[in-house]
Amino acid sequence: MGFLLAENNPLTHVVQHRLISTELSGPWPFNHFTFLSNQTIMQVIAAALLVYLLPRAMRRRTRRGGSGELDRLVPRGLGNAIEGLCEALRIHVARPALGPYTDRFMPYLWSAFFFILTCNILGLIPLGAWLPFVPGHALGGTATGNVMVTAALALCTLGMIVINGLRTHGLNYLKHFFMGPPGLNVFIALLEVIGLLAKTFALTMRLFANMIAGHVLLAVLLGFIAISWNALGAAGGLAIAVPVVLGSVAINFLELFVAFLQAFIFTFLSATFIGQAVNIHGAAEHEHVEEHAAATEH
Repeated sequence: MGFLLAENNPLTHVVQHRLISTELSGPWPFNHFTFLSNQTIMQVIAAALLVYLLPRAMRRRTRRGGSGELDRLVPRGLGNAIEGLCEALRIHVARPALGPYTDRFMPYLWSAFFFILTCNILGLIPLGAWLPFVPGHALGGTATGNVMVTAALALCTLGMIVINGLRTHGLNYLKHFFMGPPGLNVFIALLEVIGLLAKTFALTMRLFANMIAGHVLLAVLLGFIAISWNALGAAGGLAIAVPVVLGSVAINFLELFVAFLQAFIFTFLSATFIGQAVNIHGAAEHEHVEEHAAATEH
């Protein structure tokens, strides 16, 4: 925790640190373009860890009795935990929302879950303090605490919604936007488009706000120790430090829980939103009613 206390601004370890960037003349967020930052590096590390560790974990298999033969269908250790987690996401999260399309979207949902989870957990590790030979703030920080990162992830889900809605139902996907009588259906279509954008915004802000809030709270709490030490002396600083450190430990455990929870919530909402696009029950029922009415007239 000393690495936080040594900073004049406790939020130094929360915000993005641009390593290679160029300034632009537009308004935020177009006032600069970042080629490389600490959060970019953390995303690369998260992706590299997943690519390297997951296949190796899943290749570990249980040995059958004393024969030494491997049971190729039974993973062990970390692979067993990962397989159980993947199956739980498939059965209890994706299948209720996606139905017959579940297996089509599981690679995306699993990838999103593990990538977000890894970024969240890496953000809890003070790499900058443990690796003093790394210059500046090149390492450390929570990539999902950057609204641009969460917006990019949300846009991926938006692309999955629109592209697969069109891929699965063609023009019927667009027709279901125009529900209701003529004139009113245009207004309803506008609301549906706003709803799509609202879903993307909700995915963006929910993940960003929850991941950055705990880090900000922890940084501010630890900053109280240095402030009280300077204002009240050693005795006053120590009196403040004890409850602050205990509270910070509790917040760290809470952040670990939130890291898993937010990865789960993003995956759950993505599965729900994609399921609403590929399972257009209302449109199919509407077409069936129209066909039945036409047959009755004839």
